[in-house]
Amino acid sequence: MENPEKGGRRRNPLATASLLSKLFLCWLTPLMHRGNKQRLNESDMYGVLPEDGSENLGENLQRIWTQEVRSATKELRDPKLTRVLIKAYGKSYALAGLYVFSLEAIKVVQPLLLGKIIEYFEKYNPDDAAGLYAAYGFAAAMSVSTFALTILQHLYYYQVLRIGMRIRVAMCHMIYQKALRLSSESMGRTTTGQIVNLLSNDVNRFDEIILNLHYLWVGPLQALVIVVFLWSEIGPSCLAGVAAVALMMPVQTWFGKLFGIFRSRTAVLTDSRIRIMSEVVSGIRIIKMYAWEKPLSALIAELRRKEICQVLKSSYLRGLNMASFFASSKITVFVTFAAYTLLGNAITASSVFVTVSLYGTIKLTVTLFFPLAIEKMSETIVSVHRIKNFLTLQEVERRTFELHLEEMKESAVAMEKLSCCWDKTLDSPSLQNISVSVKPHQLLAVIGPVGAGKSSLLSAILGELPRDAGVLEVRGQLAYASQQPWVFPGTIRSNILFGRELNPKKYEEVLRACALKKDLELFPDGDLTLIGDRGATLSGGQKARLNLARAVYQEADIYLLDDPLSAVDAEVGKHLFEQCICGLLQNKCRVLVTHQLQYLKAADKILVLREGHIMGQGSYGELQRSGLDVVSLLRKDEEQDSDKLSLHSQWTNFSHSSHSSLLPADTGDSDQLPVEAAPMLAEESRAEGNVDSHIYLKYFTAGCNSLVLLLIVLISIIAEVAYILQDWWLVYWARADVSNSSAPVVSIRNGANATPTELHLPFYLGVYSGLTAAAVVFGFVRSLLIFHGLVKSAQTLHNNMFNAVLRSHVHFFDVNPIGRILNRFSKDIGQMDSMLPITFVDFYQLFLQNVGVVAVAASVIPLILVPVVPLLLFFLYLRRYYLHTSRDIKRLESTTRSPVFSHLSSSLQGLWTIRAFGAEERLRKTFDSYQDLHSEAWFLFLMTSRWFALRLDSICSIFITFTAFGCILFRDGLEAGQVGLVLTYAVTLVGNFQWTVRQSAEVENMMTSVERVVEYTELESEAPWETEKRPPPDWPSDGAVTFDTVSFSYTADGPLVLKDIRAAIKPSEKLGIVGRTGAGKSSLISALFRLAEPQGKIYIDGVLTSDLGLHDLRQKMSIIPQDPVLFTDTLRKNLDPFGQHSDEELWKALEEVQLKSVAEDLPGKLETVLAESGSNFSVGQRQLVCLARAVLRRNRILIIDEATANVDPRTDELIQKTIREKFRFCTVLTIAHRLNTIIDSDRILVLDGGSIQELDRPFALLQNQDGALYKLVQQTGQAEAAALLESARQSAHRTQPSDSQDPRTEQNTPEPNET
Repeated sequence: MENPEKGGRRRNPLATASLLSKLFLCWLTPLMHRGNKQRLNESDMYGVLPEDGSENLGENLQRIWTQEVRSATKELRDPKLTRVLIKAYGKSYALAGLYVFSLEAIKVVQPLLLGKIIEYFEKYNPDDAAGLYAAYGFAAAMSVSTFALTILQHLYYYQVLRIGMRIRVAMCHMIYQKALRLSSESMGRTTTGQIVNLLSNDVNRFDEIILNLHYLWVGPLQALVIVVFLWSEIGPSCLAGVAAVALMMPVQTWFGKLFGIFRSRTAVLTDSRIRIMSEVVSGIRIIKMYAWEKPLSALIAELRRKEICQVLKSSYLRGLNMASFFASSKITVFVTFAAYTLLGNAITASSVFVTVSLYGTIKLTVTLFFPLAIEKMSETIVSVHRIKNFLTLQEVERRTFELHLEEMKESAVAMEKLSCCWDKTLDSPSLQNISVSVKPHQLLAVIGPVGAGKSSLLSAILGELPRDAGVLEVRGQLAYASQQPWVFPGTIRSNILFGRELNPKKYEEVLRACALKKDLELFPDGDLTLIGDRGATLSGGQKARLNLARAVYQEADIYLLDDPLSAVDAEVGKHLFEQCICGLLQNKCRVLVTHQLQYLKAADKILVLREGHIMGQGSYGELQRSGLDVVSLLRKDEEQDSDKLSLHSQWTNFSHSSHSSLLPADTGDSDQLPVEAAPMLAEESRAEGNVDSHIYLKYFTAGCNSLVLLLIVLISIIAEVAYILQDWWLVYWARADVSNSSAPVVSIRNGANATPTELHLPFYLGVYSGLTAAAVVFGFVRSLLIFHGLVKSAQTLHNNMFNAVLRSHVHFFDVNPIGRILNRFSKDIGQMDSMLPITFVDFYQLFLQNVGVVAVAASVIPLILVPVVPLLLFFLYLRRYYLHTSRDIKRLESTTRSPVFSHLSSSLQGLWTIRAFGAEERLRKTFDSYQDLHSEAWFLFLMTSRWFALRLDSICSIFITFTAFGCILFRDGLEAGQVGLVLTYAVTLVGNFQWTVRQSAEVENMMTSVERVVEYTELESEAPWETEKRPPPDWPSDGAVTFDTVSFSYTADGPLVLKDIRAAIKPSEKLGIVGRTGAGKSSLISALFRLAEPQGKIYIDGVLTSDLGLHDLRQKMSIIPQDPVLFTDTLRKNLDPFGQHSDEELWKALEEVQLKSVAEDLPGKLETVLAESGSNFSVGQRQLVCLARAVLRRNRILIIDEATANVDPRTDELIQKTIREKFRFCTVLTIAHRLNTIIDSDRILVLDGGSIQELDRPFALLQNQDGALYKLVQQTGQAEAAALLESARQSAHRTQPSDSQDPRTEQNTPEPNET
């Protein structure tokens, strides 16, 4: 827990930046430049600004919160956290409201400027100079307003995101500070997991809500103003369009609800798929030996199909939702103008485009920002409530020491009739009526059985255990060594010093007294060796001594040592007791809890506790005289009590260790698995750089063929063209209206007056409706088709990956940890199911729209292409430039986040130690420095994205300026409608363009998931399951196995684990295989099953096994594996996955292994679904299920891999008996660790180092006193050895006559399995 170094930080240039530099973020450019050249590291980040520092912000908010709590207590109400937040941040947030107000105001004004420019073209008169100047003025205003938009938006985001960050940081500071002060009772009410959750999820809501909160008032206000403008532009028919917008909202909320339902259904299915996947991966050896790949892949495929069904539904919903977002503006405009013309008005270009633009503005605010603000608001309220509940939990009371030496003469610790309990509601008191006193230099030993209240006594002295009655006086400074050693991430030295100055002489003494010298010499960096999370690099004993050394190094008066001797061996324990407890600390007051009775004689005073009462106290002599037999007291109770821990000792353990596993173990992994670390790191570094184009090709073609892809592209283009034509038709119509309104009125028969337009209204309106319908329908179809295609390719890729993993060599599973394989199936497939399609569709639609904008502009003013080309090139360069840096910063942001959490969790584990040593302040400072480190990365992450957005929007603003002035410069031959179309489209670019680029970067990042999945689809697979050469149906009829010079290794370049094995096993022979660990016993079986391809030849009944397909081979041998594997499926499927047997046969098999009664008790009999990996059966019962499988398969060859290692003797006997009866005429190979299971075999094969040492009858082998088997038997002890020899002799005498007789003529031979 050392402070992260501040020295290497660069000063933050923002502190000294000029106004312009701040406005255009020029101060960031050097960083972007550096990020483009090299990979950014922590040292490249700018230090945090003082006003954003965790300590400043936290203390400030804490002060306001404390005031609020005080006034709330006075007024007898609950304190309100919202009130505190408004008090602290309300002013600056209200200021940001001004930005957003001006921002949205400009968005309303722009369409009006647009209208003025179009009006100039409608009334175009080449001689009207004043009109021309006015038009130039409006064009200038248009350009300026666009630039202003860009700047204001940047300022608004900068302001609010920074406020959000400040609230989050201040909150975290308060939560951490509160966590250090929680009383034990409060700790029981919350868990480490919950606190971490507050810190990782709940506070992030502030970052999210702050963006949209202002829209709760800006939205309705803007909508109101726009309706007024629309009314003045086109009269009451605008209400039709407003109604259409209003109708879109409930539809969207309904979509959202449905989406939630589908999402939760999907989650359930995904969970079960991942669970079965993890069973498959962990049981892969067995699955391969049973040749069960097909039923399991069918099971997974079925689950995946159901899952994809739900995913498709939610994807279609999303597709509709996104398409409706695009279609809504078209529908609104259509409804408005249909109403407008039907009411008999003539359309003009200016009215068309002002209306279209105003609707564009209102659409974003009302259908996107406003609903989002409401949604985030409700989430934030929940989070604020949770944080408030946490901040109002009860705190521990602190004791203060003011000491004078003369007071210390009496006693350092004194208790008088003390009673305490952890939780009044639950518990009988942990301590009852305790009276004891310890003088300043005495050693008090506290003994008693488990759960006697020994640790509670120390907790009471520490002030952690609330006092009920009685008096407790503690005079002096405390030091404490906890029972569960607590170490924090940092160096060994910093763990011992714990914030004290280094005094070399004293430090050496402490190391020597705590027996740490020798250990430190073994570490490469001595006491500067880094300890991983939770002390992963240290052994238990080393942690315990480190914990003790920390306590001893503190200058204290009273040392509380909670069983420091139990984790170390006897010799070290003696050293610690003599050199440290009675040596270095001999003049101090010491309270030692211990189980080591040999040290009691040295204690000044002994306290014997039992169930919270004092059984006796006094010196060793006094206790002996009083007739209290300490030893027997302890022994007797140890036996009873070890089972029933009192509530409190569960409490103590809880407070140290329980929820620690909820934390991301960041540094731990690399320490524990040095072997694995290398390939793992190589893998994760893939996130750099771009994804290969062939991955994209694979991804798009996996779900649909090239024809469908062409169709999608075609439909997309049609949709986009219809989208533009719909607007263009309005222009055409307006032009017709204008030219006709100047035509003379024609008198028609019956003398009625009619303009030609009215005759054409059905035609214009008809085409208009057709185009609108086309734009909407094709938009929807495009969206759905793409979603369908992408989800299908996720399905295809998943199935390919699953099949590839299932067919890959066993070695692959040995090299890759389960977590890594499952990660591809959960996280990466999850990305491909939900996030990737939606991001891609979003990007694709926007991309087409932007292309459309430029195309329209170019068709009207071809010269516009001149500035567009350099702008485009500049943009592409910017994108590459930005992505380089932003990737690094995003990575830094996630790596700097984890120390914040691991610091919190390790503080919670060592809470008592921290409080005993009074180190809260220092740890809080460390927490603040970790927070600041994260803030640096986060702030840069926000700023770099603003930098990019500002540059992009500027490009768009330049484009708009060119267009606006271009229209006026080349005014000859342009029509009002064309100008309107170009300008309206250009204005939409501003927000859209940067969002498109953002999404394109997102798509690129998510494609790494596809890349990882594709990588697994190309795994090397083992031999084919079936080959041309099929064995005869009744093969193997005898069961003779011949090994002919077989060598075996798991990989091509790996070491040989079997060398040159030659052996012939006769039909229906019982062969025992023995040898030390690593002798090659299991490898022999692996070679037989071809889990990797052996060198040499193995024949079964004269058929060469390497010619056969793997399934043909593996289905003909039965194995009872070492660890029984059951799958989460019905009992029937577990016994007979292929469904080859009748119910009768299944029950018979269960009866033979004595599981029938168990199966009958199950609620669904054979159809009962077993719990995860069969956990509702005991290990023994699971073993019996495996035996039943073997009984059902009726194969000639049975392999038993130490099947009885973890079952009780009765089951063991049962299994042996079943095997002898049922498999009398089969060849049985038994791998054994217990010799008594195989001593009565026909022959025994002894392996050592991968080669055969001896192979003969057991009795013959035991005659040879230099033999390997003889030595193994002798190692079991004298009595056992004699018994083994005796059973070997007996089995030698009953050499079966049936050897000579052909077993097939006998009655109850199991039929060879016909498959």
